Amino acid sequence: MTDAPPPDRLAPWQRTAAGAGLLGSDGTVRPTIFAEMSALAAASGAINLGQGFPDEDGPSEVLEAARQAIADGVNQYPPGRGLPVLREAIARHQAHWYGLATDADTEVLVTAGATEALAASILAFVEPGDEVVAFEPAYDAYAALVARAGGVLRTVPLRFPDWAPDPAELRAAVTDRTRLILVNTPHNPTGAVLDVPTLELVVALAERHDALIVTDEVYEHLVFEGAHVPVATLPGARERTISISSGGKTFSTTGWKIGWLTAPAHLVTAVLAVKQYLTFVNGAPFQPAIATGLGLPDAVFAGLAGALGRKRDVLASGLTSAGFEIALPGAGYFIVADAAPLGVDDADAFCRRLPELAGVVGVPVSAFVGPERRGDVASLVRFAFCKRLDVLEAASARLSRLGAG
Repeated sequence: MTDAPPPDRLAPWQRTAAGAGLLGSDGTVRPTIFAEMSALAAASGAINLGQGFPDEDGPSEVLEAARQAIADGVNQYPPGRGLPVLREAIARHQAHWYGLATDADTEVLVTAGATEALAASILAFVEPGDEVVAFEPAYDAYAALVARAGGVLRTVPLRFPDWAPDPAELRAAVTDRTRLILVNTPHNPTGAVLDVPTLELVVALAERHDALIVTDEVYEHLVFEGAHVPVATLPGARERTISISSGGKTFSTTGWKIGWLTAPAHLVTAVLAVKQYLTFVNGAPFQPAIATGLGLPDAVFAGLAGALGRKRDVLASGLTSAGFEIALPGAGYFIVADAAPLGVDDADAFCRRLPELAGVVGVPVSAFVGPERRGDVASLVRFAFCKRLDVLEAASARLSRLGAG
C-alpha cells in the first residue's frame, strides 16, 4: 500500500523534481544518500565518515553565550531580519576579514542555515524556465531548489583530481537565459578552492549576461592554505552578488542552523519577501551566540582551521595507505578518494559494502552529479574528516584492511 498519488496526479513541481531524479516516479520522497549511509552506519556499527557533521563541540565562548541567552530570556521570535546583535556582528565580520562595507540594517539577513538562504534566494529570483549555472559535483540542495523554482540547472564539470573548471565550458554554460550563477567556494564535496581567475570570469560573464551571482561560502574560515576570497570583493561583483554563509561549519554548531546572507539592500528585500514565509524566523538564543563567535580573535579562527587541517592529513594518510588515490582538499570538511586502484568501478555499490569490508561509511560522489555525469565519478567516494582524531585514526586502521586484502 502507498499513499503516493498516481503519476498523472502529481503536482507540477513534483513532476519537475521527479524528472530531476529527486523524487520517485510516483511522487514519493527519496531518502538522501546521507540519511541512507548514516542509517547504515548506525545499523552496522561502522564509523560514519559519510555525513558532514563534527563530533566535537565548538568554542566554549560560543556555547556559553547560547546558555546565557536562554537564561536571559532570548527565547521568543527575533526580528524578521535577525537580531541586531548578530546583524551587526556579520557586518563587522565582512569589514574585518574582507574590507566589505555592509549596512547591518538593510544589507544583512539572518536565515535558518545557509540552505534556507539558498532556497529563499533561488525562489526569489528564478522563474519557470530560467537557467541557473552551478559547478558540478554540487551540494545536493542546488538541483532540488532549482527544480522547485521551475528553473533549469546547467552545470559546469569539475574533474578529479584537480577539480579546476574549464573556462570554455563555463563560458558556454552562461547565456542570456542565465538568471543565477551559483558559486560554492570553498567547495563541497571536493574541498576545492576556486582560483581568482575563475571567479573573475564568473563576474565578467554575469555582467555580460545580466545574471545574479549567489555564493555559498560556508567553509570560508576552514581554508588550509592562503585566504578565502569572496566573489563580492572582486571589481564589478558586489552590486549583483548575494553572499551566503553560516556559523555551523566554523563553530561546529551545525544543529543550530544559523546562517545569513549579505547583498545590496534591494536584493535582500526581495529574498526577505520569500524567507518570511519559509521559516519566518529561527534560533533566537543561538543568534547572539554566533555573534559572539564572529567576534572571537583571529587566532581562534586560525586554530580551528589548523586543527581541521591536521585531521585532513590523518585521514589522507590512511586512505593513501589503504590504496586509494586522493585529491587533497584545500578547505572544508571532506576529502574525495578514488577507489579505482582497489578494483572498484561502482562507488555506490562499494559504499554499501564498505561497512562490511572495513567498518567505515563514505558517500559516493555520484550523489552530487546528474545522471549524465555519473560515469565520470563512478569510482569516487567522499569521506568526512570533521571528526575526533582518535576516530579518524581508527577509521584509517580499519581502511587498511582494504589494502591488505
